[in-house]
Amino acid sequence: MAGGYRYFEKIEKHAGLLGFGIAIMVSIGGLAEVTPLFIRAQTVQPPAQVKPYDPLRLIGKDIYVREGCSLCHTQMIRAQRFEVQRYGPYSTADESFYDRPHLWGSKRTGPDLARVGGKYSDDWHRLHLLDPRAVVPSSNMPSFKWLEHAPIDAADVQARMRTLRFLGDPYSDEEIAAAPDALAGKTEMDAMIAYLQGLGTTRTVAGPDAAPGEQR
Repeated sequence: MAGGYRYFEKIEKHAGLLGFGIAIMVSIGGLAEVTPLFIRAQTVQPPAQVKPYDPLRLIGKDIYVREGCSLCHTQMIRAQRFEVQRYGPYSTADESFYDRPHLWGSKRTGPDLARVGGKYSDDWHRLHLLDPRAVVPSSNMPSFKWLEHAPIDAADVQARMRTLRFLGDPYSDEEIAAAPDALAGKTEMDAMIAYLQGLGTTRTVAGPDAAPGEQR
């Protein structure tokens, strides 16, 4: 025992060795926690009704990210009573299988949007994006008037679809080729509204009953 203690004493009295040992043990503990999660993530498959974004919603999601909407709005309803009472059934991982990046978050300057799809009409969303206070007087959301007349580059969307296919999204050649026709005459405002109207429409797991979430 005395001989063994000398080794421990040497480590305890040597800051470099002690720091190295702590780093090794923390790394082992971290790997034990994280590795199973990575392995499990590789085995997750989307349910049949969860599909990659169509061209219009795909560009809408990218506009949503570009304009910083995710800085004020989460898309992750937690499994807590006050959350589901306000926003709707809690979020599940398979709903956002094809999201890159994921937009879950925890910062809510505005309401969570995970269940906003179909809650309001296209005209409501258009007016809300053009003049938020026209429909929600207390809103502090900025206007996004420039989206109304901003054109969509169909070739750019096709390039994005090809990149996502390389990453694993099952876009076919036919779907990519048809993208320009699907986007003909559409603006960035149309794309943003299409994206918002699709949020929460692919839920597959029944959650607790919840009252519709309020907007502000």
